[in-house]
Amino acid sequence: MTTSSLRRSAAVPRAVGVRILTVVVVAAAVVVAVLAAVLPGKQPHALTYSPAVGGAVAVLLVALAQLARLRVRVGRSTVSVSWGEAAFILGFALAPPGWLPATTLLGAAAAWLLITWLNGHRAVVDVLHLAASLSLGAAGAALVAYAIIGPGATVSSSRTQAGLIAGAATYLCITLGLALLTILLNRDATPRHLTVRALHAKLPMFVGNVLVGLSALYALVNGPLWLIALAPVLWLLQRTYRYHLRAEEERRLWAAFARATRALSGPDEAVVAAAGLRGALDVFGAQRVRIEVGGAGGRQYAAQATHDETPGPVRTRTMAVGGTTVGVLTVWFAGPVPPGPHEELAVSAYADVLAAALHDAAAHERLALLDAQVAYDNVHDHLTGLANRGALLSDGESLLQAVPPDRAVAVLLLDLQHFQEINGTLGHRAGDDVLRTVAARLTELARERELVARLGDDEFAVLLPGIVTLTDSTTPPNPLAQVVRRAREIVDRLAQPTEVAGVRLIIECAVGVVVEQASHADLSELIRRAGVALKQAKELHVSVAAYDSARDASSTDHLALPAELHEALRASDQLVLMLQPEVDLGTGAPTGVEALIRWDHPRRGLLSPAAFIGTVEHSELLAPFTRYVLDRALGAAAGWAAAGIDVPVSVNVSARSLLDATFPAQVADALRRHRTSPARLVLEITESVAVSEHGVVDEVLAALRDMQVQISVDDFGTGFSSLAFVTRVQVDELKVDRSFVTDMTDSPAAAAIVRGAVELGARLGARVVAEGVETADQRAALLALGCTAAQGYHFSRPLPVDKIVPALVHLAAAAPATIVPLRADGAS
Repeated sequence: MTTSSLRRSAAVPRAVGVRILTVVVVAAAVVVAVLAAVLPGKQPHALTYSPAVGGAVAVLLVALAQLARLRVRVGRSTVSVSWGEAAFILGFALAPPGWLPATTLLGAAAAWLLITWLNGHRAVVDVLHLAASLSLGAAGAALVAYAIIGPGATVSSSRTQAGLIAGAATYLCITLGLALLTILLNRDATPRHLTVRALHAKLPMFVGNVLVGLSALYALVNGPLWLIALAPVLWLLQRTYRYHLRAEEERRLWAAFARATRALSGPDEAVVAAAGLRGALDVFGAQRVRIEVGGAGGRQYAAQATHDETPGPVRTRTMAVGGTTVGVLTVWFAGPVPPGPHEELAVSAYADVLAAALHDAAAHERLALLDAQVAYDNVHDHLTGLANRGALLSDGESLLQAVPPDRAVAVLLLDLQHFQEINGTLGHRAGDDVLRTVAARLTELARERELVARLGDDEFAVLLPGIVTLTDSTTPPNPLAQVVRRAREIVDRLAQPTEVAGVRLIIECAVGVVVEQASHADLSELIRRAGVALKQAKELHVSVAAYDSARDASSTDHLALPAELHEALRASDQLVLMLQPEVDLGTGAPTGVEALIRWDHPRRGLLSPAAFIGTVEHSELLAPFTRYVLDRALGAAAGWAAAGIDVPVSVNVSARSLLDATFPAQVADALRRHRTSPARLVLEITESVAVSEHGVVDEVLAALRDMQVQISVDDFGTGFSSLAFVTRVQVDELKVDRSFVTDMTDSPAAAAIVRGAVELGARLGARVVAEGVETADQRAALLALGCTAAQGYHFSRPLPVDKIVPALVHLAAAAPATIVPLRADGAS
């Protein structure tokens, strides 16, 4: 059973406050009545009645006014709207003003004691409180009226009428104020809301009371027979008041009903029930509400507005949807007033709406549970409860992304030995027991953040994200050795005997192990490689085998590379331009800059051109890749040109680019976009391309030469003879391969090739640049052989774009002032 108290109140302090107010009001009324009765005063009217008769008539009028009351519900309380103002006006004219507090106290008490005796709805103390409140209202009203009218005024004078109207207004304010104060002390309520509701109900009747009172007084003075004509008027007014109050209450009821039903929505039954309880308390001004869902023994939700009074009439309605019973709604109304027909109808309608909302909430809960079960089944193996292949791939990738790039990760792939034999001999139920046992043992062995999955049949996987290797200070860390030890621990743990279908078994398995650096790890590829290692373990009849790339003929890196290159060209931070200066060997002044491209692969780290240029040259990415490198290189060249360094930029050109008749136009477009002179661009071609007999190559090179773009032969001396080519096409530069530069100090043959290249360059009018210069000895040897320009780590490593300009400025500043850099045509 669920119990909800939606509006809690401090019952004991509130009840004490009401009793204190009752004592104060009753005492004040008695004192005021006694004092007013003994004070002297003159009766301001022309009617000749003795004080006793007038007082008795005033008592009777007050009693009749209360008996003819109309009741209006304000919150969880009921306010009586009576003919009190009319009774005051007539009583003021019939009885001495000082007697009005006493006559009102006696008349109201008598009327309410009669009502209580007939209906049994009020305690005597409440009757005294009410009568005393009306008596204080009459006292204040008489005081105000007497102050305005004064002694000796006639009943029909305008001053008397003004005084009586003011007195009636005072009576309204005092009685209504005391009633609202009592309600506020009794219950949680908003003063503004209660005041507005009460005035809205009372003001029309107040106006009618004043008019009736003044009209009856006028008839008494000028012709008592006119009082007979007032009878139907009073009857019509009473009917009109009742209709007004009933219409107002129905409007309030259905407005609150609309607010409450709009709130009847939620993700589950408890939320809807809580909203239903709040709504019923508000709509019906109920003292208590209970919702029972699911029949006998089902769930119960209850709310109680206050705890300081006994609930009034109760109404119970069955909640059903389409003939199916959802539950029962029970409403305890506050106060003695029984619910009217419109409230009965509202309870039935509210029960129907609440039933539909609870039915929908139950359906939503079932759908949510079903969705949760489907979601769970989508990522879990139904037999073992482990993650399945899909969950391993998705959750595993998330785990890998959180691993620091310099840490190692690993995948273990397990396959059970003789599992089919267990299924065939002991049955599939026994096989399922074996699988559950393996899953339980793997889960026990798994450490924090490690992921265990069943991939299918008798195959399991364990992902180890971020391997912690424990080594001493003298032993370098070995993640593979650590993972192999973990794999052997798993093999030993699974091999512990277990009983399945009454047979003692040892579960044997083979494990494939793969270890990779986190920055290069791709989970799908790791699983594939672990499968290769597992196959090797089975072939060698060993329990654990590590991945050996030499035995893997199906590496997927080359398959993924074109798509990854396509994404890299679209990204702004993967293909990185590096720039290496070429310098004058004698002075160190810059003579050119070679553009080198590197790939900061998101998974495999920084890749050199050797890892991906082949893929570029054999795919449709060549043209966009060449445009990308040209754009980046020419953009960088504009930077050092703006700094006053007038040296060209060299860009390597693919063989396929020289077979494309549109390539010169592409180069011209790039130069135009970057506003760069063609003489400041050097296109490097390999010697193997240079000796090509394709006529289109000569045409493309000729077009480039006509544009004044410089041509350089890269890796000179490593391929076929290029003498025929250099006599066929004019070249501006020969680049001696680094292998000859490295060996020339120890190899006469290498030194001879370098000397020959230098001499050939001099005869052809072409620059000769030695690549890969790393030592001062190599620089001196090149100078001795007559080589004038070089590049290599001895002068500068490849630099990013943002550092090349300061490096070139530094090289130029450090060169002797009498030496100037080579011009684009090679002259000094």
